[in-house]
Amino acid sequence: MKIGVIGGSGLYRLIEDGPEPEALEVSTPFGETSGPLFKQTVADKTVFFLARHGAGHRILPSEINYRANVYALKKMGVSAIISVSAVGSMKKEIHPGQFVLPDQYIDLTKGRRDASFFGEGVVAHAHFADPACPALREALIVAAKKQGISCHAGGTYVCIEGPQFSTRAESVLYRSWGVDVIGMTALPEARLAKECGISYQTVAMATDYDCWNTEGGDVTVEAILKVLSDNVSSSRRLVFELLSQKLPDFESINRGQMASCVVTPKEMWPAARREVLETILN
Repeated sequence: MKIGVIGGSGLYRLIEDGPEPEALEVSTPFGETSGPLFKQTVADKTVFFLARHGAGHRILPSEINYRANVYALKKMGVSAIISVSAVGSMKKEIHPGQFVLPDQYIDLTKGRRDASFFGEGVVAHAHFADPACPALREALIVAAKKQGISCHAGGTYVCIEGPQFSTRAESVLYRSWGVDVIGMTALPEARLAKECGISYQTVAMATDYDCWNTEGGDVTVEAILKVLSDNVSSSRRLVFELLSQKLPDFESINRGQMASCVVTPKEMWPAARREVLETILN
């Protein structure tokens, strides 16, 4: 089994100590990935780790080449992606330092991110009603319990463009929608994973209460980084506990998922697009 792990703010390496994993520069038709894919074996699984924001956290959420990142993982044969992400909490009961495993997303990004592998002569409409993988989420819930990590199962993640945090009016509006967390990177990552037939689950690390909570003061980078430093070890423990389990056969779960979603007959696909689409749909 091959598993992808995308590290967000604070998580730039999967293994803190020990031998250096193999670094792979994976070429894609969509340009460069955020950095190398680090390949290592954990339990009986091959793991490919990618730092979403690059080495030294140099890439803004809007600048991330999401298509290249997801395509590279697909090219390596991963059947599931665990996406670690820092978020703001939109509910009092989700305390900074706790984890959330969202099962829904609201997309408020502003068209500056390429959100599909299709187009340019080939039309497809992926089913996205349930963007996260229930089987992967359940496995993460079990792993969190075994490690004693406080984790909320399910919830809605509202994804904003950034890089600025919300205005107070925006934060109050999103909270009125009943969302659970707010972040900047889950989309279009989740959309692209769905188009590739890869199981996907965000592991959202709450770092603050966003600015709706006037009692707690405004969001500051310093405060976020403090909580992140405490959370990173927990996220590593969660991932390693998950990888030590016998996991569902994600490849079988996702096989043929996109077959009925492609509208354009294969004989009409432009020759320049065939290799890319066959990789995605395989």
